Amino acid sequence: MAATVLERIKVAGKLGLGAPLVILLMMMMMVLPLPPFILDLLFTFNIAFSLLILLVTIYTLRPLDFAVFPSVLLVATLLRLSLNVASTRVVLLEGHKGPDAAGKVIEAFGEFVIGGNYAVGLVVFIILVIINFVVVTKGAGRVSEVSARFTLDAMPGKQMAIDADLNAGLINQDEARTRRQEVSREADFYGSMDGASKFVRGDAIAGILILLINVVGGLIVGMLQHDLAFSEALHNYTLLTIGDGLVAQIPSLLLSVGSAMIVTRVSSSNENIGAQFSAQFFADPRPLALSAGVVGLLGLIPGMPNLAFLLLAGAMGASSYSIFKRQRRERELAEARVAAGPSAAAPEVKELGWDDVVPVDLIGLEVGYRLIPLVDKNQGGQLMSKIKGVRKKLSQDLGFLIPSVHIRDNLDLTPNAYRISLLGVTVGEAEVFPDRLMAINPGRVYGTLKGVEGKDPAFGLEAVWIEPDQRDHAQTLGYTVVDPGTVVVTHLSHLLQSHAHQLLGHQETQQLLDLLAKSMPRLVEDLTPKTLPLSVIVKVLQNLLQENVPIRDMRTIAETLAEFGGRSQDPGVLTAVVRAALGRLIVQKISGMEKEIPVLTLDPDLEQLLQKILQTAGHEGAGIEPGLAEQLHKSLDEKTQKLEMEGHPAILLVSSPVRPWLARFVRHSIPGLNVLAYNEIPEDRQVRVVASIGQRG
Repeated sequence: MAATVLERIKVAGKLGLGAPLVILLMMMMMVLPLPPFILDLLFTFNIAFSLLILLVTIYTLRPLDFAVFPSVLLVATLLRLSLNVASTRVVLLEGHKGPDAAGKVIEAFGEFVIGGNYAVGLVVFIILVIINFVVVTKGAGRVSEVSARFTLDAMPGKQMAIDADLNAGLINQDEARTRRQEVSREADFYGSMDGASKFVRGDAIAGILILLINVVGGLIVGMLQHDLAFSEALHNYTLLTIGDGLVAQIPSLLLSVGSAMIVTRVSSSNENIGAQFSAQFFADPRPLALSAGVVGLLGLIPGMPNLAFLLLAGAMGASSYSIFKRQRRERELAEARVAAGPSAAAPEVKELGWDDVVPVDLIGLEVGYRLIPLVDKNQGGQLMSKIKGVRKKLSQDLGFLIPSVHIRDNLDLTPNAYRISLLGVTVGEAEVFPDRLMAINPGRVYGTLKGVEGKDPAFGLEAVWIEPDQRDHAQTLGYTVVDPGTVVVTHLSHLLQSHAHQLLGHQETQQLLDLLAKSMPRLVEDLTPKTLPLSVIVKVLQNLLQENVPIRDMRTIAETLAEFGGRSQDPGVLTAVVRAALGRLIVQKISGMEKEIPVLTLDPDLEQLLQKILQTAGHEGAGIEPGLAEQLHKSLDEKTQKLEMEGHPAILLVSSPVRPWLARFVRHSIPGLNVLAYNEIPEDRQVRVVASIGQRG
């Protein structure tokens, strides 16, 4: 029978009829008279429902896992008020018959719980109302109000942190969308809880008023309509009213405790509140031992309940000693493991071989000993998974598989330092504080923060290392707050992107060609080794990566090389024709979908002069006068900054012979300037010259 009812409830829920049916039933309870037996069932259900809600809040890992709680709180409150109306009708109509007139549940609370004494019942009821209204509900409402305000204030900073993780490649679009929705849901939840707490407070006030109205109404009905004596009417109706009030107040108190529990707890992804209590309350045996000593001393004082105090002191002392023994055993085991390392039997010395020559790591990350917890999964470190996310993002963007990162500790580094190396050569190093958060100034903030001054190692932005409890405050001031692991992986991502050409070798190129051969075997067969050797293809791909051109479109690259490889095997010449073939990709990567592209150009006389110098002195530009180079660099830097201030990407449009040298000339000194050749602009794009760089300008 119960299973059939549950199945019908599930079917109604799937059809979207569950909530409307519940609301309609509650409205019917307020209007239609209910027999005492049905009231007993509904009162029992109300108590069980409130207890179920409380237990769900206790076992919920995060408040958002029970996001429907505010709506459930409203429904439970309406159910209880509907039962109050229904029971009031029965009490006033049938109360003259005796204490059992309104059902067995109200009779049990009136007779058994308070011993049939309505004075005691009245006191108990008032105490329950005070606990519910003054202590639990008021405190929960205040916490909800403050949480809602701080959550809303922190929303812009949290959104910026999500955007920073997305731009750094730590998360993809789907994960960013999920996190944004979670931030929005969190704000909605605490805002709803702020309002829902008012339901509980109003319910407590309604309980007091209903009690007074029922007592006065019962006396009037009993004495005037049923000719009962004052004492008999007072006894019958007061007992029934107090029993009814207690039946309603106990579920109300359970819901208030559940509401307070869910807004005062700290979110955890793997522990409910019971596990958090055990892990944090019994982490140190000393408080238990001191408490046991104080309680034991109280138990020795004459006149005190010695047995109760001494029993409790003994239990607390035994618990403290048990925790101390367990922690000492774990500490000894850890020390034994450390000691076993160096004392292990040394392996037999053997002749050296080529296996003893350790190759350099393609990508290496060395960390100081204080940063080891960031790497160790057993200590909650997320650095490994974040690095894997960076590798996946860069592999998709650049078009080839980024090699694995070899991570190891280095005692020669300072405790908070890390070092990034490519092919055995250090390309970046910095310090992070594992117990703090980095608040990065994105350019416009509304206040200052207390902490350790520093800079973002990836982009050189001003930053402050702050305590974790300052996160929300920093985000409300406009700072972008990231954890130490994110700082490291963002720096790593930036370095890998700028040195991607060093990571692509013969093996990676051959794997790209093998992958292309699965769908276009004839193209790869015509390309290498028939037309071009593999080394030339490798150099062309490295040139593209060095100029921030992705090599995802291997089909176009291979077709272009197969077409022009018979005419020239110079990697520079082949790079130029491949860039022209990839013109749409290059321009779209720089300026998006804009049809009109603002560009800088060189004065024709200056461009001809550069061509003559490069033809005479070679493509390295060794014959260019230093004064001319300095003047050219200054003009390009000024125009680039002006375009960037106007919100446009800086593009210098020149002839094909001059482009490679100019690209190398500004690559590191003016990173925001993109040097393109005329034949790299697609036909469907229009060019608008905003400035012409002359020899003197």
